[in-house]
Amino acid sequence: MPRILIVEDEAIIRSALKRLLERHSYTVSEAASAEEAGTLPLNEFDLIISDLRLPGEPGTTLISAAAPAPVLIMTSYASMRSAVDALKQGAVDYVAKPFDHTELLETVERILHKQTMQHGTPPDITDEGGGRQTMIGDCAAMQQVYTRIRKTAPADVTVLIQGESGTGKELVARAIHQQSKRANAPLICVNCAAIPETLIESELFGHEKGAFTGASAARTGLVEAADGGTLFLDEIGELPLDAQARLLRVLQEGEIRKIGSVETRHVDVRLIAATHRDLRALSRSGEFRLDLYYRLNVMQIALPPLREREEDVLKIADILLEKACKRHERPGLRLSRAARQDLQDYPWPGNVRELENALERGVILAEGHLIHPDDLGLGPVVNRPPTPSSTAPTNGTESTSLPGDEEDLSLEDYFQHFVLEHQDQMSETELAQKLGISRKNLWERRQRLGIPRKKTARRPG
Repeated sequence: MPRILIVEDEAIIRSALKRLLERHSYTVSEAASAEEAGTLPLNEFDLIISDLRLPGEPGTTLISAAAPAPVLIMTSYASMRSAVDALKQGAVDYVAKPFDHTELLETVERILHKQTMQHGTPPDITDEGGGRQTMIGDCAAMQQVYTRIRKTAPADVTVLIQGESGTGKELVARAIHQQSKRANAPLICVNCAAIPETLIESELFGHEKGAFTGASAARTGLVEAADGGTLFLDEIGELPLDAQARLLRVLQEGEIRKIGSVETRHVDVRLIAATHRDLRALSRSGEFRLDLYYRLNVMQIALPPLREREEDVLKIADILLEKACKRHERPGLRLSRAARQDLQDYPWPGNVRELENALERGVILAEGHLIHPDDLGLGPVVNRPPTPSSTAPTNGTESTSLPGDEEDLSLEDYFQHFVLEHQDQMSETELAQKLGISRKNLWERRQRLGIPRKKTARRPG
């Protein structure tokens, strides 16, 4: 139950607000001033609602004192300028007095929902060997993933996990299963892309003896093996249309029929599916059943690619490096400063799996106590055919000229010229800052224009 602190010097307003919030299942504490509020553990509250004008210190003094707890400021209509100033100081929002009860409750609910989404706890996961591992990442996108796992796991609904290869879709599936009511039942994991198309239906739904050539004995399918538990279908976009129709019946009716059998069997299976493909687009082209897509897409969890998790890369790298050092019995190995910069700048098309492989190489190849860029073996960014500058028209307001050129450069020409001229002296982060773009955008433009990233010279760590 969320805990809310009300800081208001007028007792009538304070008690009325407390009754309103308590009627909606919030736990409420009170204070008549910022000084009185300061005697309480402010950062343990989920939300602080404070009047702007208080005896002694103003309500805005609570913003820094209560961090990371959000502070909602109350102010009169005559003090809108002060409310704007409060937002600049870090208040999460403001409400004008006299406030509408419905509007206030909606504001409180929205703030608390946002806080929940941004402060998820990484789930503990037990792997197949019985070892425990935790998902890594503090960025906002991963916080939302943790929150979605926590809320989705006990609901026993079908889940669709979307994300590029190597982002950890199976980890998410394991976390959902292990936090669900089916945690003590089996989790059956199937990679649909790894089973030949001619065998996929037999693998999933089973077959009777003599159902086809080579069927010398009856076989139980993986769907039936997951009865009472969870079935995780990775790369479900690769599932043939005939198998999709059978799977749809499992989801709609809870029934399976083995190949070669006339009998149906009831199964109680929770399905978690994962894909790196756009299933809606595949349904438009006839490669994926639209009705199955709607059945799968009850709850969706989107995993961000590693290139969009800049603040997490080095944290993940340090944890993976420690594990690789233990596996290869090379304690004490560290990443050089140049290697850390390369890890930070690299776009990671293979995501966490590629990062893990790079660190594995580094541990094996490192000569001394430091891992250098050459040991990681990342190599230059793969070139793409350059895009003609004519495809990027400009109004000429942000162009410059090269010595000897009579015509203004287009924006793309300017980008190419600036990067080639300065990349030997600047890191990818510095280049992006100078150009006023993100590192992700810098990488995408390099790819589009065919500008390889220069390898960082080895520097002392």
